[in-house]
Amino acid sequence: MRFLLTFIPLFLAIALLQLSSGAIGPLDALSGLKLGFSTPDIGLLGSAHFLGFFIGCWWAPRLMGAVGHSRTFAVFAACGAIGAIAHPLLPDATSWALLRIMTGLCIAGCYTVIEAWMQALLTNKNRGRVMGVYRVVDISASSVAQLLIGVLEPGHYTAYNLLAILCCACLLPLTLSTNTQPPTPTAPRLRPLQTALISPLGAAGVIIAGLTASSFRMVGPIYGQGIGLTNLQIGYFLATVLIGGALAQFPVGWLADRFDRRWVLTGLSVLSIIVCGSIALTSQQSLSLVFVGAALFGVATFPIFSVASAHTNDFTDPEKMIEVNASLMFMYGIGAIFSPYVASNLIAWYGPAALFAFIACAHLLLVIFSLSRMRARPTVEDDARTRYTYLPRTSFTIAKLIRRSRKKP
Repeated sequence: MRFLLTFIPLFLAIALLQLSSGAIGPLDALSGLKLGFSTPDIGLLGSAHFLGFFIGCWWAPRLMGAVGHSRTFAVFAACGAIGAIAHPLLPDATSWALLRIMTGLCIAGCYTVIEAWMQALLTNKNRGRVMGVYRVVDISASSVAQLLIGVLEPGHYTAYNLLAILCCACLLPLTLSTNTQPPTPTAPRLRPLQTALISPLGAAGVIIAGLTASSFRMVGPIYGQGIGLTNLQIGYFLATVLIGGALAQFPVGWLADRFDRRWVLTGLSVLSIIVCGSIALTSQQSLSLVFVGAALFGVATFPIFSVASAHTNDFTDPEKMIEVNASLMFMYGIGAIFSPYVASNLIAWYGPAALFAFIACAHLLLVIFSLSRMRARPTVEDDARTRYTYLPRTSFTIAKLIRRSRKKP
Protein backbone atom coordinates (compact mmCIF):
# COMPACT_ATOMS: atom_id res chain seq x y z
CA MET A 1 0.00 0.00 0.00
CA ARG A 2 3.02 2.30 0.12
CA PHE A 3 2.49 3.26 -3.50
CA LEU A 4 -0.80 4.95 -2.45
CA LEU A 5 1.22 7.55 -0.53
CA THR A 6 2.22 8.98 -3.90
CA PHE A 7 -1.44 9.66 -4.66
CA ILE A 8 -2.40 11.18 -1.28
CA PRO A 9 -1.86 14.80 -2.43
CA LEU A 10 -4.11 14.18 -5.42
CA PHE A 11 -6.82 12.49 -3.34
CA LEU A 12 -6.72 15.26 -0.73
CA ALA A 13 -7.00 17.92 -3.43
CA ILE A 14 -10.04 16.10 -4.88
CA ALA A 15 -11.71 15.87 -1.46
CA LEU A 16 -11.29 19.59 -0.73
CA LEU A 17 -12.40 20.52 -4.23
CA GLN A 18 -15.55 18.41 -3.96
CA LEU A 19 -16.43 19.82 -0.53
CA SER A 20 -16.37 23.29 -2.06
CA SER A 21 -17.86 22.77 -5.51
CA GLY A 22 -20.33 20.08 -4.43
CA ALA A 23 -21.94 22.33 -1.84
CA ILE A 24 -22.25 25.49 -3.90
CA GLY A 25 -25.05 24.16 -6.13
CA PRO A 26 -27.60 23.41 -3.39
CA LEU A 27 -26.44 26.44 -1.40
CA ASP A 28 -27.10 28.69 -4.39
CA ALA A 29 -30.56 27.22 -4.85
CA LEU A 30 -31.56 27.83 -1.22
CA SER A 31 -29.85 31.23 -1.15
CA GLY A 32 -31.61 32.27 -4.34
CA LEU A 33 -34.99 31.34 -2.89
CA LYS A 34 -34.19 33.32 0.25
CA LEU A 35 -33.16 36.38 -1.80
CA GLY A 36 -36.32 36.25 -3.90
CA PHE A 37 -34.92 34.77 -7.13
CA SER A 38 -37.53 33.18 -9.36
CA THR A 39 -37.46 29.41 -9.87
CA PRO A 40 -36.28 29.81 -13.51
CA ASP A 41 -33.46 32.09 -12.27
CA ILE A 42 -32.22 29.29 -10.01
CA GLY A 43 -32.43 26.81 -12.87
CA LEU A 44 -30.34 29.21 -14.94
CA LEU A 45 -27.62 29.03 -12.28
CA GLY A 46 -27.44 25.26 -12.70
CA SER A 47 -27.27 25.57 -16.47
CA ALA A 48 -24.51 28.18 -16.15
CA HIS A 49 -22.51 25.80 -13.96
CA PHE A 50 -22.56 23.08 -16.59
CA LEU A 51 -21.75 25.58 -19.33
CA GLY A 52 -18.61 26.43 -17.35
CA PHE A 53 -17.93 22.73 -16.83
CA PHE A 54 -18.24 22.12 -20.55
CA ILE A 55 -15.83 24.97 -21.41
CA GLY A 56 -13.38 23.85 -18.72
CA CYS A 57 -13.24 20.28 -20.03
CA TRP A 58 -12.30 21.62 -23.47
CA TRP A 59 -9.90 24.35 -22.31
CA ALA A 60 -7.96 22.59 -19.54
CA PRO A 61 -5.89 20.16 -21.69
CA ARG A 62 -4.88 23.03 -23.95
CA LEU A 63 -3.94 25.28 -21.04
CA MET A 64 -1.85 22.46 -19.53
CA GLY A 65 0.08 22.33 -22.78
CA ALA A 66 0.84 26.04 -22.49
CA VAL A 67 1.65 26.53 -18.78
CA GLY A 68 1.88 23.05 -17.19
CA HIS A 69 -0.16 21.10 -14.66
CA SER A 70 0.46 23.10 -11.47
CA ARG A 71 -0.22 26.51 -12.98
CA THR A 72 -3.32 25.24 -14.76
CA PHE A 73 -4.66 23.82 -11.49
CA ALA A 74 -3.96 27.18 -9.77
CA VAL A 75 -5.83 29.08 -12.51
CA PHE A 76 -8.95 26.95 -12.23
CA ALA A 77 -8.89 26.82 -8.42
CA ALA A 78 -8.67 30.62 -8.40
CA CYS A 79 -11.73 30.75 -10.67
CA GLY A 80 -13.64 28.60 -8.20
CA ALA A 81 -12.60 30.68 -5.18
CA ILE A 82 -13.51 33.94 -6.92
CA GLY A 83 -16.80 32.48 -8.08
CA ALA A 84 -17.73 31.49 -4.52
CA ILE A 85 -16.52 34.51 -2.57
CA ALA A 86 -18.08 37.07 -4.94
CA HIS A 87 -21.63 35.78 -4.43
CA PRO A 88 -22.48 38.03 -1.46
CA LEU A 89 -21.02 41.07 -3.28
CA LEU A 90 -23.30 40.66 -6.33
CA PRO A 91 -26.69 39.40 -5.07
CA ASP A 92 -28.57 39.20 -8.36
CA ALA A 93 -29.36 36.24 -10.60
CA THR A 94 -27.45 37.42 -13.69
CA SER A 95 -24.24 38.00 -11.75
CA TRP A 96 -24.57 34.68 -9.97
CA ALA A 97 -25.00 32.90 -13.31
CA LEU A 98 -21.68 34.37 -14.47
CA LEU A 99 -20.05 33.34 -11.18
CA ARG A 100 -21.41 29.82 -11.56
CA ILE A 101 -19.69 29.60 -14.95
CA MET A 102 -16.47 30.20 -13.02
CA THR A 103 -17.22 27.43 -10.51
CA GLY A 104 -18.04 25.07 -13.39
CA LEU A 105 -14.70 25.98 -14.99
CA CYS A 106 -13.01 25.23 -11.68
CA ILE A 107 -14.28 21.71 -11.18
CA ALA A 108 -13.75 20.66 -14.82
CA GLY A 109 -10.27 22.16 -15.02
CA CYS A 110 -9.05 20.87 -11.68
CA TYR A 111 -10.35 17.36 -12.33
CA THR A 112 -8.67 17.36 -15.73
CA VAL A 113 -5.31 18.25 -14.17
CA ILE A 114 -5.60 15.70 -11.37
CA GLU A 115 -6.70 12.90 -13.69
CA ALA A 116 -3.88 13.70 -16.13
CA TRP A 117 -1.44 13.62 -13.20
CA MET A 118 -2.84 10.31 -12.00
CA GLN A 119 -2.58 8.84 -15.48
CA ALA A 120 1.16 9.56 -15.51
CA LEU A 121 1.63 7.73 -12.18
CA LEU A 122 -0.57 4.69 -12.81
CA THR A 123 0.71 1.29 -13.89
CA ASN A 124 -1.18 -1.85 -14.84
CA LYS A 125 -0.38 -3.29 -11.39
CA ASN A 126 -1.80 -0.46 -9.32
CA ARG A 127 -4.50 0.93 -11.63
CA GLY A 128 -7.42 -1.00 -10.11
CA ARG A 129 -6.59 -0.19 -6.48
CA VAL A 130 -5.88 3.47 -7.16
CA MET A 131 -9.07 3.95 -9.15
CA GLY A 132 -11.05 2.24 -6.38
CA VAL A 133 -9.71 4.68 -3.78
CA TYR A 134 -10.26 7.58 -6.18
CA ARG A 135 -13.95 6.69 -6.58
CA VAL A 136 -14.44 6.29 -2.83
CA VAL A 137 -12.82 9.67 -2.12
CA ASP A 138 -14.82 11.41 -4.85
CA ILE A 139 -18.21 9.97 -3.86
CA SER A 140 -17.60 10.39 -0.11
CA ALA A 141 -16.57 14.03 -0.45
CA SER A 142 -19.48 14.75 -2.77
CA SER A 143 -21.95 13.21 -0.30
CA VAL A 144 -20.52 15.17 2.63
CA ALA A 145 -20.73 18.34 0.53
CA GLN A 146 -24.50 17.88 0.22
CA LEU A 147 -24.78 17.67 4.01
CA LEU A 148 -22.93 20.98 4.42
CA ILE A 149 -26.05 22.89 3.39
CA GLY A 150 -27.58 21.83 6.69
CA VAL A 151 -25.06 23.99 8.55
CA LEU A 152 -24.38 26.74 5.99
CA GLU A 153 -26.74 29.69 6.26
CA PRO A 154 -28.25 30.42 2.81
CA GLY A 155 -27.40 33.84 1.42
CA HIS A 156 -24.87 34.64 4.15
CA TYR A 157 -21.34 35.74 3.31
CA THR A 158 -19.84 33.33 5.87
CA ALA A 159 -21.18 30.32 3.97
CA TYR A 160 -19.60 31.42 0.70
CA ASN A 161 -16.37 32.41 2.45
CA LEU A 162 -16.08 28.88 3.86
CA LEU A 163 -16.54 27.34 0.41
CA ALA A 164 -13.95 29.73 -1.02
CA ILE A 165 -11.51 28.73 1.75
CA LEU A 166 -12.01 25.03 0.92
CA CYS A 167 -11.41 25.78 -2.75
CA CYS A 168 -8.18 27.64 -1.94
CA ALA A 169 -7.11 24.81 0.37
CA CYS A 170 -7.22 22.31 -2.51
CA LEU A 171 -4.13 24.11 -3.87
CA LEU A 172 -1.99 23.17 -0.88
CA PRO A 173 -1.62 19.39 -1.42
CA LEU A 174 -0.39 19.82 -4.99
CA THR A 175 1.86 22.81 -4.40
CA LEU A 176 3.52 21.14 -1.39
CA SER A 177 3.85 17.76 -3.10
CA THR A 178 7.32 16.56 -4.06
CA ASN A 179 5.89 14.55 -6.99
CA THR A 180 7.48 15.46 -10.30
CA GLN A 181 5.13 17.27 -12.65
CA PRO A 182 4.31 14.82 -15.48
CA PRO A 183 4.52 15.49 -19.21
CA THR A 184 1.52 17.25 -20.72
CA PRO A 185 -0.93 14.79 -22.33
CA THR A 186 -2.43 15.42 -25.73
CA ALA A 187 -6.00 16.72 -25.72
CA PRO A 188 -8.48 14.11 -27.01
CA ARG A 189 -10.27 14.97 -30.23
CA LEU A 190 -14.00 15.52 -30.00
CA ARG A 191 -16.13 13.91 -32.69
CA PRO A 192 -19.61 13.71 -31.19
CA LEU A 193 -21.43 13.14 -34.49
CA GLN A 194 -19.12 10.28 -35.40
CA THR A 195 -19.59 8.80 -31.92
CA ALA A 196 -23.37 9.08 -32.24
CA LEU A 197 -23.18 7.14 -35.50
CA ILE A 198 -21.11 4.41 -33.82
CA SER A 199 -23.81 3.93 -31.19
CA PRO A 200 -26.96 6.06 -31.40
CA LEU A 201 -28.32 4.42 -28.25
CA GLY A 202 -25.12 5.06 -26.30
CA ALA A 203 -25.23 8.72 -27.32
CA ALA A 204 -28.89 9.01 -26.33
CA GLY A 205 -28.16 7.30 -23.00
CA VAL A 206 -25.43 9.73 -21.96
CA ILE A 207 -27.54 12.74 -22.98
CA ILE A 208 -30.42 11.49 -20.81
CA ALA A 209 -27.93 10.78 -18.00
CA GLY A 210 -26.72 14.40 -18.22
CA LEU A 211 -30.28 15.68 -18.27
CA THR A 212 -31.23 13.59 -15.24
CA ALA A 213 -28.20 14.26 -13.04
CA SER A 214 -27.97 18.01 -13.65
CA SER A 215 -31.68 18.73 -13.30
CA PHE A 216 -31.84 16.78 -10.04
CA ARG A 217 -28.65 18.12 -8.46
CA MET A 218 -29.27 21.76 -9.41
CA VAL A 219 -33.06 21.92 -9.04
CA GLY A 220 -33.53 19.20 -6.40
CA PRO A 221 -33.22 21.68 -3.50
CA ILE A 222 -36.18 23.63 -4.91
CA TYR A 223 -38.18 20.41 -4.92
CA GLY A 224 -37.09 19.65 -1.35
CA GLN A 225 -38.11 23.05 -0.06
CA GLY A 226 -41.36 22.84 -2.02
CA ILE A 227 -42.43 19.68 -0.17
CA GLY A 228 -41.46 21.10 3.22
CA LEU A 229 -38.01 19.64 3.91
CA THR A 230 -35.61 21.53 6.15
CA ASN A 231 -32.18 22.50 4.82
CA LEU A 232 -30.55 19.59 6.67
CA GLN A 233 -33.17 17.17 5.31
CA ILE A 234 -32.53 18.48 1.79
CA GLY A 235 -28.84 17.73 2.31
CA TYR A 236 -29.65 14.17 3.39
CA PHE A 237 -32.04 13.85 0.45
CA LEU A 238 -29.34 14.80 -2.08
CA ALA A 239 -26.67 12.65 -0.39
CA THR A 240 -29.00 9.63 -0.31
CA VAL A 241 -29.29 9.77 -4.10
CA LEU A 242 -25.50 9.83 -4.52
CA ILE A 243 -24.99 6.92 -2.12
CA GLY A 244 -27.74 4.88 -3.76
CA GLY A 245 -26.17 5.50 -7.16
CA ALA A 246 -22.72 4.48 -5.93
CA LEU A 247 -23.97 1.22 -4.38
CA ALA A 248 -25.90 0.35 -7.54
CA GLN A 249 -22.73 0.26 -9.65
CA PHE A 250 -21.81 -3.23 -8.41
CA PRO A 251 -25.02 -5.16 -9.24
CA VAL A 252 -25.60 -3.13 -12.40
CA GLY A 253 -22.04 -3.83 -13.53
CA TRP A 254 -22.60 -7.56 -12.96
CA LEU A 255 -25.78 -7.46 -15.05
CA ALA A 256 -24.20 -5.35 -17.79
CA ASP A 257 -21.33 -7.82 -18.19
CA ARG A 258 -23.63 -10.85 -18.47
CA PHE A 259 -26.70 -9.70 -20.37
CA ASP A 260 -27.53 -7.55 -23.36
CA ARG A 261 -26.65 -4.02 -22.24
CA ARG A 262 -29.56 -2.59 -24.17
CA TRP A 263 -31.96 -4.51 -21.91
CA VAL A 264 -30.04 -3.35 -18.83
CA LEU A 265 -30.29 0.25 -20.03
CA THR A 266 -33.98 -0.19 -20.78
CA GLY A 267 -34.60 -1.77 -17.39
CA LEU A 268 -32.89 1.10 -15.58
CA SER A 269 -34.98 3.64 -17.48
CA VAL A 270 -38.20 1.73 -16.73
CA LEU A 271 -37.22 1.66 -13.06
CA SER A 272 -36.48 5.40 -13.26
CA ILE A 273 -39.97 6.07 -14.62
CA ILE A 274 -41.57 4.03 -11.83
CA VAL A 275 -39.48 5.68 -9.11
CA CYS A 276 -40.08 9.20 -10.46
CA GLY A 277 -43.82 8.57 -10.59
CA SER A 278 -43.80 7.20 -7.04
CA ILE A 279 -41.84 10.16 -5.67
CA ALA A 280 -44.17 12.62 -7.38
CA LEU A 281 -47.25 10.89 -5.93
CA THR A 282 -46.03 10.14 -2.38
CA SER A 283 -43.75 13.07 -1.54
CA GLN A 284 -46.49 14.88 0.40
CA GLN A 285 -47.44 11.79 2.42
CA SER A 286 -44.37 10.44 4.20
CA LEU A 287 -40.83 11.67 4.85
CA SER A 288 -39.53 8.09 4.97
CA LEU A 289 -40.97 7.40 1.53
CA VAL A 290 -39.16 10.47 0.20
CA PHE A 291 -35.80 9.08 1.31
CA VAL A 292 -36.56 5.56 0.09
CA GLY A 293 -37.51 7.11 -3.23
CA ALA A 294 -34.29 9.14 -3.26
CA ALA A 295 -32.16 6.01 -2.78
CA LEU A 296 -34.04 4.15 -5.52
CA PHE A 297 -33.74 7.18 -7.79
CA GLY A 298 -29.96 7.02 -7.42
CA VAL A 299 -29.98 3.26 -8.03
CA ALA A 300 -32.00 3.67 -11.23
CA THR A 301 -30.44 6.75 -12.79
CA PHE A 302 -26.77 7.06 -11.86
CA PRO A 303 -25.47 3.87 -13.55
CA ILE A 304 -27.05 4.84 -16.89
CA PHE A 305 -24.04 6.87 -18.02
CA SER A 306 -21.64 3.99 -17.41
CA VAL A 307 -23.92 1.41 -19.07
CA ALA A 308 -24.40 3.65 -22.12
CA SER A 309 -20.65 4.26 -22.30
CA ALA A 310 -19.89 0.53 -22.07
CA HIS A 311 -22.43 -0.19 -24.80
CA THR A 312 -20.79 2.41 -27.05
CA ASN A 313 -17.33 1.01 -26.41
CA ASP A 314 -18.54 -2.43 -27.48
CA PHE A 315 -18.72 -1.07 -31.03
CA THR A 316 -15.51 0.97 -30.82
CA ASP A 317 -12.00 0.05 -31.91
CA PRO A 318 -9.70 -0.02 -28.82
CA GLU A 319 -7.41 2.70 -30.18
CA LYS A 320 -10.39 5.07 -30.51
CA MET A 321 -11.91 4.52 -27.05
CA ILE A 322 -10.35 7.60 -25.45
CA GLU A 323 -11.63 9.82 -28.26
CA VAL A 324 -15.08 8.21 -28.14
CA ASN A 325 -15.39 8.57 -24.36
CA ALA A 326 -14.36 12.23 -24.58
CA SER A 327 -17.16 12.72 -27.12
CA LEU A 328 -19.61 10.97 -24.79
CA MET A 329 -18.65 13.42 -22.05
CA PHE A 330 -19.28 16.21 -24.56
CA MET A 331 -22.81 14.91 -25.16
CA TYR A 332 -23.37 14.46 -21.43
CA GLY A 333 -22.49 18.14 -21.03
CA ILE A 334 -25.00 19.15 -23.70
CA GLY A 335 -27.80 17.40 -21.82
CA ALA A 336 -26.62 18.86 -18.52
CA ILE A 337 -26.50 22.47 -19.73
CA PHE A 338 -30.11 22.85 -20.78
CA SER A 339 -32.04 20.64 -18.37
CA PRO A 340 -31.82 22.65 -15.10
CA TYR A 341 -33.39 25.68 -16.77
CA VAL A 342 -36.13 23.59 -18.38
CA ALA A 343 -36.86 21.72 -15.13
CA SER A 344 -37.01 24.92 -13.08
CA ASN A 345 -39.53 26.46 -15.46
CA LEU A 346 -41.69 23.36 -15.23
CA ILE A 347 -41.62 23.58 -11.44
CA ALA A 348 -42.64 27.25 -11.65
CA TRP A 349 -45.61 26.33 -13.84
CA TYR A 350 -46.78 23.03 -12.35
CA GLY A 351 -45.24 22.65 -8.88
CA PRO A 352 -42.39 20.58 -7.35
CA ALA A 353 -43.56 17.21 -8.72
CA ALA A 354 -42.92 18.50 -12.26
CA LEU A 355 -39.18 17.86 -11.74
CA PHE A 356 -39.70 14.11 -11.57
CA ALA A 357 -42.35 14.18 -14.29
CA PHE A 358 -39.77 15.82 -16.56
CA ILE A 359 -37.15 13.19 -15.75
CA ALA A 360 -39.68 10.36 -16.22
CA CYS A 361 -40.63 11.67 -19.67
CA ALA A 362 -36.96 11.78 -20.68
CA HIS A 363 -36.50 8.15 -19.65
CA LEU A 364 -39.68 7.13 -21.45
CA LEU A 365 -38.15 8.49 -24.66
CA LEU A 366 -34.98 6.52 -23.92
CA VAL A 367 -36.99 3.31 -23.45
CA ILE A 368 -38.77 3.80 -26.77
CA PHE A 369 -35.51 4.56 -28.58
CA SER A 370 -33.75 1.61 -26.95
CA LEU A 371 -36.47 -0.82 -28.08
CA SER A 372 -36.28 0.55 -31.60
CA ARG A 373 -32.48 0.14 -31.67
CA MET A 374 -32.80 -3.51 -30.67
CA ARG A 375 -34.62 -4.10 -33.94
CA ALA A 376 -32.02 -2.14 -35.94
CA ARG A 377 -28.98 -4.35 -35.22
CA PRO A 378 -27.91 -7.22 -32.95
CA THR A 379 -25.75 -6.76 -29.90
CA VAL A 380 -22.06 -7.73 -29.88
CA GLU A 381 -20.92 -11.20 -28.85
CA ASP A 382 -19.84 -11.75 -25.25
CA ASP A 383 -16.15 -12.10 -26.12
CA ALA A 384 -16.18 -8.76 -27.95
CA ARG A 385 -17.62 -6.72 -25.08
CA THR A 386 -15.65 -4.29 -22.99
CA ARG A 387 -15.63 -4.76 -19.24
CA TYR A 388 -18.17 -2.60 -17.42
CA THR A 389 -16.52 0.15 -15.38
CA TYR A 390 -18.04 2.88 -13.29
CA LEU A 391 -17.15 6.03 -15.23
CA PRO A 392 -17.23 9.30 -13.24
CA ARG A 393 -18.44 12.38 -15.12
CA THR A 394 -15.41 14.49 -14.29
CA SER A 395 -13.41 15.39 -17.40
CA PHE A 396 -12.75 14.47 -21.02
CA THR A 397 -9.60 12.63 -19.90
CA ILE A 398 -11.21 10.13 -17.52
CA ALA A 399 -11.10 7.34 -20.14
CA LYS A 400 -7.30 7.40 -20.04
CA LEU A 401 -7.49 6.25 -16.43
CA ILE A 402 -9.96 3.46 -17.11
CA ARG A 403 -8.37 1.79 -20.17
CA ARG A 404 -11.14 -0.71 -20.76
CA SER A 405 -10.15 -4.01 -22.31
CA ARG A 406 -12.04 -6.63 -24.28
CA LYS A 407 -13.24 -9.69 -22.41
CA LYS A 408 -11.38 -12.89 -23.03
CA PRO A 409 -13.32 -15.81 -24.48
